[in-house]
This record gives sequence, C-alpha cells and structure tokens, in this order.
Amino acid sequence: MRLSMTQISRFIEEVVPVAQRVTGDGGESAAPDGGGGFADYALVSLHCLRIYLDSSYRMTIDLLKEMPQITGEIGLSAADLPAPSTLCKAFDRISMSVCRVLLRQSAQLHDLSEHAAIDATFYDRSPASRHYCQRISYRVQKLKVTKLVDTASQAVLDVHCSTNRDGSDADLAEQIARRNAGDLRSLAADKGYDKQSLREGLRELAIRPLIKHRIFAPYDHAHNARIDDNSYNQRSMTETVNSAVKRSLGFAVRARSWFREFREIALMCVVYNIKRFVKQ
Repeated sequence: MRLSMTQISRFIEEVVPVAQRVTGDGGESAAPDGGGGFADYALVSLHCLRIYLDSSYRMTIDLLKEMPQITGEIGLSAADLPAPSTLCKAFDRISMSVCRVLLRQSAQLHDLSEHAAIDATFYDRSPASRHYCQRISYRVQKLKVTKLVDTASQAVLDVHCSTNRDGSDADLAEQIARRNAGDLRSLAADKGYDKQSLREGLRELAIRPLIKHRIFAPYDHAHNARIDDNSYNQRSMTETVNSAVKRSLGFAVRARSWFREFREIALMCVVYNIKRFVKQ
C-alpha cells in the first residue's frame, strides 16, 4: 500500500493528542531526558505508526529516519529514535487496559450514534518455524476477535480477543455490552447470538436487543416481526468493518505471544478508527 507523506502526517497529528490524553504524560519530553526513558505517549504513537505503515520494528525506525516532519510531530528527531529492540520491548509495557482506553478515545473522534452491532471474525497468527512452535507450544493458528461497531460511523467501540472458540458468543456479547452500557441504546447481532438471557441482560442495561430468534415455534415468527428490518440489517456493518480492517491492516498479527497479539489487535482497531477519521 502506497501512503503519501500528507496521509502519514495527518494520521500522526491525530494519534499524538489521543496518546497524550490516555497516558497523561503529554507535558513531558518525548525523548529520554537526563537518563530517563521515552515518554509513554511517544512509544504509543510509534507503535500506532508501525501498524499504520504495516512494517516491522526495524523498518519503522529506518523509515522514520527519513521522515523528519513525522518524527517532529511526535516530539522526536532522527537522533532520538529508539532502537528497534527498545521499541519492541516497550510494547510489553502497553497494557490491554490502556489499549481499550485508546480505542474508546479514537472512537470518540467520530460522531457516534448510540446504535451498535457485534460480530466475531478470525485473524491468522503469523507463521512461525516448527522449532519455535514446539518450544513454546504454539498450536493455535487463529485468534477469535469480537468487535463492537457503531453502525452509523463504522467506528470500532470495543474489542475482545480469544485464542479458543469455547464459550457462548451471547455471554461474551453481554460482557462487552456491560462495558459500554452508558453509550448504547440498541445492539444488533445475528442469530448466532440468539439467547434469551442476553436479551434480558440488554434490557436491564436499557439497551434494545435487535437479535432475530431462530425458528423453533410459530411464536418465534411473531417475535421477529416486531424487529424493524432496517435497524436489524445494520448488523452487517460489523462485516464491512472487519473486511476494511483486514484489507488495510492485514489478515494476520505479527506478534508471537497471545498477550502481545491481543494488544496488536486492539491497536489495529485504534489505527483503523483514526485512519477513517482523517479521511473524512
């Protein structure tokens, strides 16, 4: 994918303020000062840029050495840039809770509608050598990723990652809905989320469930008839978003350990939200 300097500049102009708000160290120097480390917002910005460029740690640093305008937006110079290994290790210090706040902040750049849809997709885990797979018992080949999407703006509101396919999708949907209860008025999902306890849980949260019943009895037709088709069909926005994220940012994660993969997926959604915002 070819990216112009203007596109990259507009992207990083939005990333840095979001990272500063979330990490709370926007007033600090981005580069190490007096023996200290890099500011958290600078490292978060660099990782978002790495995902945006779809490049390795080493390639990202090499590219930034030729982009003084971009590094300047982060508050760094070419001489200040971290070594690829430093950037890689810093990824471990970005907690999943910080990634979730980053995702929420990036979603709020958009005009959100309070109507959402939820669905799951799968991401490949990057191929690894047979020796590496045996050494760390690297057997799971795909990650299950569930995204909560605003149906009007197509911004990703929340994300859940798992290395297994066990458990109920409906129970997971309720968990995600509870995290976002104050921001939702309705939630659409396909028949795979058909579970009465989910509908009851959503109603307790003042969220209208837009989930068709699977047909087991005549009254199920009546239940489905009460759901407005136009609202229900907005659930397809999750498929649109899943396709857009994969086409622009990749079908696989680069990280090897599951906890780094979960953070990478969350940051991919952050990058998608900001990238979509700057295109408006």
